Amino acid sequence: MSLSIAGSARMAGLAVTLSWGWKRAFVALASGAASSLAMEPLNAWPLLFVTFPVATWLIDGSAGRLRGVPAAALAGWLFGFGYFVPGLYWIGNAFLVDAQTFAWLMPFAILGLPAYLALFTSLGFALARLIWTTDASRILALAAALTISEWLRGHVLTGFPWNAFGYALTEPLALAQTASLIGLWGLTFLSVAIFASPAVLIDGRNRSRRPWLVPVIALMLLAAMSIYGSVRLSRHPTEFTGNVRLRIMQPNLAQDARFNYSAKTAVMQKYLTLSDRATGPQSTGVSGATILIWPESAFPFFLTREADAMAEIADLLPKGTILMTGSVRAPDLPPNGRITRAYNSIYVIGDDGGILSIYDKLHLVPFGEFLPFQGLMEKLGFIQLTKVQGGFIPGKGRRTIELPNAPSVLPLICYEAIFPGGMETRGGRPGWIVNLTNDGWFGISTGPHQHLQQARLRAIEQGLPLVRAANTGISVVTDPVGRIVARLDLGVEGVLDSRLPVNMTPTPYARAGDIPAAIMVTMALVLVIRRRRGH
Repeated sequence: MSLSIAGSARMAGLAVTLSWGWKRAFVALASGAASSLAMEPLNAWPLLFVTFPVATWLIDGSAGRLRGVPAAALAGWLFGFGYFVPGLYWIGNAFLVDAQTFAWLMPFAILGLPAYLALFTSLGFALARLIWTTDASRILALAAALTISEWLRGHVLTGFPWNAFGYALTEPLALAQTASLIGLWGLTFLSVAIFASPAVLIDGRNRSRRPWLVPVIALMLLAAMSIYGSVRLSRHPTEFTGNVRLRIMQPNLAQDARFNYSAKTAVMQKYLTLSDRATGPQSTGVSGATILIWPESAFPFFLTREADAMAEIADLLPKGTILMTGSVRAPDLPPNGRITRAYNSIYVIGDDGGILSIYDKLHLVPFGEFLPFQGLMEKLGFIQLTKVQGGFIPGKGRRTIELPNAPSVLPLICYEAIFPGGMETRGGRPGWIVNLTNDGWFGISTGPHQHLQQARLRAIEQGLPLVRAANTGISVVTDPVGRIVARLDLGVEGVLDSRLPVNMTPTPYARAGDIPAAIMVTMALVLVIRRRRGH
């Protein structure tokens, strides 16, 4: 059996390595596209045992000028483009919310963003080719190079680490527990190294005496991750705080209504009515909750400038209950000042209608909440999807929010939850994470599933419970190891009642951040460069 597998791998590897022209381009595109199936909601990560060896063989076969670096870069761009188009197709839905204004941009978004993101995959392939070896250590070269390029993708021009390769090792949940040690970028390194390992099965004895040993080690590493994760899950059963009862309201509101001021009354009444809905014979509606949570940018108006809305909220909230809600917030202005820009914010509102705390979104979405070179692009007639002239104003810093009769909370708005690390806050370690989002932009698609996958990994990395309120879903409560203890599915209107899970002591990743991942990449680079010099 092993000889048959090795023989088949050798034939496939030679075919890919020796391919050229349109056949090579097709192989790169197709293997990238197949790799996207490893992400939510399919989680078909075993496919990567095929596609990442193909990526390795494409670099093996990169020839021509400059030691084949340009050829490897082109193969990497094609692989990345194939990966990002099906993985991010759902972004096109955002341009149909106001189709009359933005529909013409939809093809540019569906193809343009993947074309840009593929530049980072191209860089990873090119860097790998620069340090490429002829033996099994080239697997580490690819893992280190792609981890570096993926890290850059998560940081350059505000960053967009969506569907980083490390997310392939987050399902089943036991595998994801390794993130508590090394974070997303460490998982990315392991993902590439493990899944690319079968590529060495094509190596002859002049390259490796025991080529089968590398994939065996990779499988042993995968098994070790599973065992570690299973033990960690068994040692941390879900526990709940005794005095906090959550109610998450998921309105499943049409996206266009959230920008229509004339819908103000209907939107507000829906929120109030739904928030107090009984969910069973034992339910007492909102009176049974101590914290009511509404999603991001909940209203088509400035909440605190609508006295009637604030009064209705005060009437809704029982004694001792607070509301956490998203809302667009006007900046402080002189009397009768004209509002030209705004914050995307979270308000904490007490039962008397008073504002207890405010958090302003720090990490804004390019082209959604602001435009690069905002002034110039507005002069050229461009406007971001939210149509806020001048773009949203970024917040001044991340901080925990102190709550009455509840643990302090770290607020994250929308895609702030996709960025690993950066959880250092003023105010000390929080007791939980709240993520208010509006995935209604993306319809019933794979996007909200992927967004949840990434937010949940933040909980595992930090050892903090995650409470997520989404307009159209998916709203969840997870414990600090990522177990989903309560859930409202995509496209469902309703309320979700849950107790708040207890946090755990800071994880190794929460203490050390990306240092372990950086050490792994550095050690791999040192080994590869030494092997290269030895030849």
